[in-house]
Amino acid sequence: MTTRTSSAEWKGTLKEGAGTMKLASGAYEGPYTFASRFESGPGTNPEELIGAAHAGCFSMFLSALLSKEGFTPTRISTTATVHLTEGPTISLIELDCEADVPGLKEEVFQEKAAAAKAGCPVSKVLAGAEIKLTAKLVS
Repeated sequence: MTTRTSSAEWKGTLKEGAGTMKLASGAYEGPYTFASRFESGPGTNPEELIGAAHAGCFSMFLSALLSKEGFTPTRISTTATVHLTEGPTISLIELDCEADVPGLKEEVFQEKAAAAKAGCPVSKVLAGAEIKLTAKLVS
């Protein structure tokens, strides 16, 4: 399949230092600091990027599962909330999904959403954290 690369550079101490993270594709490059990770400072952080990756992977995987059953999603919107707790540890990821899928019954949607949560590659790699899913079918 494919291989993807990202990089990060950090300069200085944990609290006073700063770094940058970048995607090899060039789609993103930005700063991160102690404040952006553990407080509310400007910049990004690893957990935010993990959340974006998880939301994107879950949405695509759910689309694939639904498409395989003959349903074409109009829209799948997912938010991933990543909880960084003492340790520090990523202890919980909450996936909140809303999907518009014409002709799909609620029970089939819930089954496929649960399968996407369990089967998407990012969920698998993050299996050390509790992953909760709230999935809503809208029309």
